[in-house]
Amino acid sequence: MRLVSLLPLSIALSLSAPAAVAADRSADERAILQLEREICAAYEAEDAALIGRLLDPQFTLTASNGKVTTHADEVAELANGVTQYEVFRNHGTRLRYYGKNTAIANGITTVKGVSEGQAFAADFQFTDTYVRGPKGWVMVASHASRLPAAAAAKP
Repeated sequence: MRLVSLLPLSIALSLSAPAAVAADRSADERAILQLEREICAAYEAEDAALIGRLLDPQFTLTASNGKVTTHADEVAELANGVTQYEVFRNHGTRLRYYGKNTAIANGITTVKGVSEGQAFAADFQFTDTYVRGPKGWVMVASHASRLPAAAAAKP
């Protein structure tokens, strides 16, 4: 008799688990996409202090040319004012999760501005890696590959 009385409870719990996971993922997605927007806005505003807070202290960025920059490099580049971004925006972002504490964001970054007196405009395919730590999600690594002009124009 005891087994029969636990059956409805077991069924109810098993049906509610996917809903809880979906709610957690929805909150994670909102948090990560908000971080993506804040990071882009910090580059656009040349806010080195904000970038310093938003990126993990061990952050690395690998560029199309193979150059690897660190957290300190990214903060210094914004602080020195050599590059000014008129536009720094991500779009088409897709998220994948690996366990509860790791997420990968893929999409396109569109940039436009001036660097060392030269105007530039480009699109990059990006892969950003996020890890959930004690203070929430943080970007720990990024890779950006410049897209050919024709590929960037496609929707």
